[in-house]
Amino acid sequence: MERRKTRQIRIGSCLIGAGAPIAIQSMTNTKTENVEATVSQILALEKAGCEIIRVTVPTQEAARALEEIKARIHIPLVADIHFDYRLAVAAMDHGADKVRINPGNIGSAEGVKAVVERAARDGIPLRVGVNSGSLEKTLIEKYGGVTAEGLAESALNQAAMIEAFGYENLVISIKSSRVPMSIRAHEIISERCDYPLHVGITEAGTVEGGSIKSAVGIGAILSRGIGDTIRVSLTGDPLEEIRVAKQILRDLGLRKEGIEVISCPTCGRTNIDLIPLANAVEKMVQAYADKNLTVAVMGCAVNGPGEAREADLGIAGGKGEGFLFKKGEIVKRLPEQELLPALEEALRTW
Repeated sequence: MERRKTRQIRIGSCLIGAGAPIAIQSMTNTKTENVEATVSQILALEKAGCEIIRVTVPTQEAARALEEIKARIHIPLVADIHFDYRLAVAAMDHGADKVRINPGNIGSAEGVKAVVERAARDGIPLRVGVNSGSLEKTLIEKYGGVTAEGLAESALNQAAMIEAFGYENLVISIKSSRVPMSIRAHEIISERCDYPLHVGITEAGTVEGGSIKSAVGIGAILSRGIGDTIRVSLTGDPLEEIRVAKQILRDLGLRKEGIEVISCPTCGRTNIDLIPLANAVEKMVQAYADKNLTVAVMGCAVNGPGEAREADLGIAGGKGEGFLFKKGEIVKRLPEQELLPALEEALRTW
């Protein structure tokens, strides 16, 4: 897949753009002022594969908390700011590696200038964030509603506001909860600037529905070669965001890390309780995210190993028993209740 060429931006220890691997982001749902809870959640997200983490900074106390949080985590820390430019400045004073702002709601050109001047002092990148819920009335009137064209124009206008102060260390984010609008907006903006793009479908929904919507939307955008970093936005445990993001990148061939689970849809030949077994395997392999493997769960011992011969490891069920196989070759016959432990042992020693 040929990726759109963008300029490169450094966010703490992470590079995005200019062909760097697409970085996975998430956002904490703790109170940032609660350092212990926030650090605990970030460390769990790191372990799951999160590479950039964003926290909300609605108060000066939250801004001050960034210093201790940053000292205890291992990935870049992004401050999410709304309305008050002083919070953006304070967040950078206390170690934020990047600041997400919407220049349109900062309140004044003087406020934006103060943020830019502080960012320039230490080369801290700014993420210009625009979403369909905050589109300016002038652009809504111009385009007859919230449109992809309006989103792209808003983001470019706000980037230009920062460029006017002599700063171009920017990442752009344009998000909508509508998939077709998001796709079109990214197509437009990718033709009009070379800033790295942060891709996501905002307010995607619950873990189940939002995962599907995000896979369709983010996947479609990335498949066009657009995007340098992604966040899957779900109403649920942030760990689910990382799981879905990794799956999207892997299925598009943009990442190899992690285990892919394939399983058959069941049919009349199935003689094993395959659905809970497949779910158990999917949960079990999350502990082995550092391995690059394909694991199969097949319901038919007759031709399951053959259908899944491209899998590295797999199990196939029969009547009261099943098989463990590697690369399509059966290596062990087992009682049904021993299939999952045998698969995990084979995975552990791979």
